Amino acid sequence: MLGFLKNPVVVTVEINMNLVALTVMGLISRLWGLSYPRAVVFDEVYYGQFVSLYMKRIFFVDDSGPPLGHMLLALGGYLGGFDGNFLWNRIGAEYSMNVPVWSLRLLPALAGALCVPLAYQILVELQFSHCAALGAALLILLENSLITQSRFMLLESILIFFILLAVLSYLKFYNSQRHSSFSGSWWFWLLLTGVSCSCAVGVKYMGLFTYMLLLAIAGLHFWHMIGDQNFSNVSLVCHFLARGLALLIIPVAVYLSFFYVHLTLLYRSGPHDQIMTSAFQASLEGGLARITQGQPLEVAYGSQITLRNVLGKPMQCWLHSHMNTYPIRYENGRGSSHQQQVTCYPFKDVNNWWIVKDPGMQQLVVSNPPRPVRHGHIVQLVHGITTRYLNTHDVAAPLSPHSQEVSCYIDYNISMPAQNLWRVEIVNRESDMDVWKTILSEVRFVHVNTSAVLKASGFIGASLPEWGYRQLEVVGEKLSKGYHQSMVWNVEEHRYGKSQEQKEREVELHSPTQMDISKNLSFMAKFTELQWKILTLKNEDTEHKYSSSALDWITMDTNIAYWLHPTSGAQIHLLGNIVTWASANAAALVYMCLSLWYLIRRRRKIYDIPEDAWQLWVSAGGICVGGWAVNYLPFFLMEKTLFLYHYLPALTFQILLIPIVLQHLGNHLCRSLLLKSMFSALIVAWFSSVYLVYCTFSPLTYGEPSLSVTELKDLRWKDSWNILIRKQ
Repeated sequence: MLGFLKNPVVVTVEINMNLVALTVMGLISRLWGLSYPRAVVFDEVYYGQFVSLYMKRIFFVDDSGPPLGHMLLALGGYLGGFDGNFLWNRIGAEYSMNVPVWSLRLLPALAGALCVPLAYQILVELQFSHCAALGAALLILLENSLITQSRFMLLESILIFFILLAVLSYLKFYNSQRHSSFSGSWWFWLLLTGVSCSCAVGVKYMGLFTYMLLLAIAGLHFWHMIGDQNFSNVSLVCHFLARGLALLIIPVAVYLSFFYVHLTLLYRSGPHDQIMTSAFQASLEGGLARITQGQPLEVAYGSQITLRNVLGKPMQCWLHSHMNTYPIRYENGRGSSHQQQVTCYPFKDVNNWWIVKDPGMQQLVVSNPPRPVRHGHIVQLVHGITTRYLNTHDVAAPLSPHSQEVSCYIDYNISMPAQNLWRVEIVNRESDMDVWKTILSEVRFVHVNTSAVLKASGFIGASLPEWGYRQLEVVGEKLSKGYHQSMVWNVEEHRYGKSQEQKEREVELHSPTQMDISKNLSFMAKFTELQWKILTLKNEDTEHKYSSSALDWITMDTNIAYWLHPTSGAQIHLLGNIVTWASANAAALVYMCLSLWYLIRRRRKIYDIPEDAWQLWVSAGGICVGGWAVNYLPFFLMEKTLFLYHYLPALTFQILLIPIVLQHLGNHLCRSLLLKSMFSALIVAWFSSVYLVYCTFSPLTYGEPSLSVTELKDLRWKDSWNILIRKQ
């Protein structure tokens, strides 16, 4: 029974020493002197702010992309014990002692280091030689721009890591399919492909380009499977469902999980709340939640409310009125109604309060029990302080002459009767019997007499003149066929009115009613709103000193100065290895020319290379040239400020193409032994020049040693490079 104990238990492990050596060299190149400089480097001033907000659990919105990359940077801060207390206001500012610089820069550096062995494995999985794979890894290792970008609190190295991991995972999945479909390793690599794609998109939306490429390749491979008679119909359906689960459903679920963690961590109110809806703001601790806590949920006749415009651009504002009237005549000679002004005011104020009145009754208090207002009900809106009714009529608005003026009605005893009935339309209703709810309901007010819709029109950038205190214009929009958020309002603050007397009511406006009504949003509602804000919120793009065009990147006609020592000539630049960049461009050109030549010849039934070599050539190009194209060409269509680092994902794919082209040329075009020897010698000389350029520019990559003015001038190989030289 215990006979198996007679023989020792033997475990055999295969270790690829190439892979181990490349990983160690990658770690050394990225982690060496990681805390230097102990100062804010370029975009660390931007990402550091978000890390501090994570540490303090304060909500923020970043229009540059999803939250995974920010959370990974914050994880580094958390592991280093960062408390979030640092003022990120200036590039070059010295870090205080409470900032764990090494820890904050660790994860981007690790991601950059692991890109080296990933490059090696990708070429191995593409069925190229270990020598070619080693060359690809060494080119990634010695690429100055990738080293610089991975040594600071920036996101590109993390993005490239997940992109390469997704490519490698798919290649391993595809290769394992030849041996055993639906095995454990088959499922592992397929699932890891989907998760890696989701992580790439979660770091930056640029990851979507590679995700789309892999989906296209997977679709093409499945199309070939359909034509393979070895697969039964049931097997094809199973393969299709497995790919759909792993490459579509799971990535979406993982992407949602990033936002779930993000929103769970950031539960406190902060400076970015104002661009979110009232419902979202009320779900955060502090801020609006502190004001709205305990408010009644259902709006009733007699309710005292403030109305916030849903659009919130360029700033949030509330329906507002004050004692001042429109001027009898405007500057352009047009006349007005001389009624009380109604505006949209961007600050909380007692004049933002309105009372919802039943047109058939005189009372301005909530009855017992309250009578809720429903979709389609007719109401009057009474200004809380002046007790005048919201009104509109066929008089041109001050700034928008094609729209109606909105005012609070003053009876001048002239032939201008009051027109103050408004129909409540709940835009996001589930049924026509829905009750108007605080914060949750988005409503339009349609004027009964003229069918005009109450609209905040000041969002085109114009505000009222001095007589209107530069507040935003409110109009009655006649052409209301289309839906626009400037026509939609929601109740933000709400209390049930109890005082019929005006003086008592004014006191009441400062005393919120306490009722325990929950207005928490679901996760999906918060995710949808936050995702929409990220996609549509655009900061004004201004020309930056180091911004560039996509055309500048290919030939590296631009650079970015990341950091300059305050006293010496030490500095750090985002500047690539010019030999590698030129070689990558040449490899892409050779690949496209050779591919075109082969295609033309194959059309004439002339086969210059074996079929398996042709398939290898095509599949490698699909990954490398395709990866370069999808990560580069879209920037020609983007209207945003561009920088050299946007090119790094595309460059990585282009670098992988270099050893592929070199191996192809050596195997199929250098046919004689002499040519092969000469070609090998040229490769050694070329690679030596790559290493020499890496060493030459390493002081600008690592920031040390400090260079003299003459040495700095010598490194300015192109007139378009902006090398910083101090005036003597």
